[in-house]
Parts: sequence; structure tokens; C-alpha cells
Amino acid sequence: MKKQGTRFFVASGNQYYQLKSFFGEIQEEISYVAENGALVVDQGQEVFSVDIPKKDVKLILEELVTHKKLSVVLCGKESAYVLESVSDHFFGAMKKYYHRLKRVASFEQVDDQILKFALSCPEEETFQLRDLLHRKIGSVITPVSSGHGSIDLIVPVFHKAYGLQLLQQKWGIKDDETMAFDDGGNDIEMLKHVKYSFAMKNGSDEVKNSAEYIAPSNNDSGVLEIIGQYLANQGPFHTAGI
Repeated sequence: MKKQGTRFFVASGNQYYQLKSFFGEIQEEISYVAENGALVVDQGQEVFSVDIPKKDVKLILEELVTHKKLSVVLCGKESAYVLESVSDHFFGAMKKYYHRLKRVASFEQVDDQILKFALSCPEEETFQLRDLLHRKIGSVITPVSSGHGSIDLIVPVFHKAYGLQLLQQKWGIKDDETMAFDDGGNDIEMLKHVKYSFAMKNGSDEVKNSAEYIAPSNNDSGVLEIIGQYLANQGPFHTAGI
């Protein structure tokens, strides 16, 4: 991809610091649309970041505490935060996804730029709770889910597709020169935006219905297989994302 002039970006709901860790020596050579589009970084340089107003953060937290089945991670620019009251098991599980994670006595004491909220819930109730939150606070924040007991609350408009558009403008890349691979509900906007949209075979039905093509499962290196096929058969390609 690099030899053919293809730009590669990683779009994820995960924390920027965690995403970087996956790519070792080339981590500063590629670009990231992290926190579901709330933070965009191009080769180590910040392009964009969301800053949820403090009054909205307060309103959202007041709603979340009324739902006992939700566990909350407050996602800031410098770190992610959980309450001191969470179990060691939950903290350990979240540490796998947040390389910077702190325990705090209350979310009100956090002094950081807030990018989004990440919620954990019983897997079988994911979409029910997502829809409930949409009714309650959907005018302030947008609940999206990749399923599997995970719900993100993101600022409307500032999703993965928005982050990709910022990178396209910076790089001078047209919409019909883009490709993306996705498997969860937090990817829908990006799938609809790119020219070549692939849902993973093991992705949700919602994603499969939004994509033009189906790629082999993540477990079968589906992303690498499709990119390899395209570069071998079609020549240079400007942007590819996962």
C-alpha cells in the first residue's frame, strides 16, 4: 500500500493511545480516527478533537446514573476515567481497551477535554438500552453500538465518516477513491460515505445491510485479503481504512 501511494487510516471507537500500540514501529506513519471520530490524528499531528460542553457532560451523567445496568467510562483527551467504586474485574477489562485509564472518586472532579462516553451493559440488552438512551438524551448526544454489550455516546455529526472527510480534505482524496471495512453499528456513516464499503462476514446484520460488499470474517484476515486483491488487480488506491 505504501509503495502504491495508498493512505491507511484506523477508525475505531477505541482510545488513540491503545490504537497506536497495535502498530509498533509504523504507529506514527499512519492516521487515526479514534473515539468514534472524536479525535483525528494524522501521523502524530492532531487534526480535530471534540470538546463536549461541561453542561452537556453534567446532563448526560445525570441520566446515566439512573440506569443501574450501565457501567460508564468517561473518555477524555488525556485519559479515560472510571469511578473508584467499579470492581477490579471491570477495571481490568477496561484496561485492555484504554492504555490510559484512571479511577476517580467522582466524574465531576475530572479536569479534561471530554470526547465521548463508553458504556458497558448486559449484551442481550444492548440495543434496547441504546434506543432508550436515544429517547432520553438523543437531542444532546447520539448513542451508537457495535453490539456485544457496548454503547458509545458520541456528539452528533462528529462520527467516523466526519473524521475520514477531514483526512480526505487534508490529503486531497476524492470520495470515489476510498474503501472501508466495518463490523458494527458505529460504522454505518463511514460505510455510506466511502465508494467501496465492506461489511465483515461476522459483522452485524445492520452493517451488512449498509455495505455494498461482504468481506471474509475478521477471524480469516478478511481485511488483508480484500486489500491485497484490490491492489493486485486494480492498481493504485488512495485511501483504505479499518
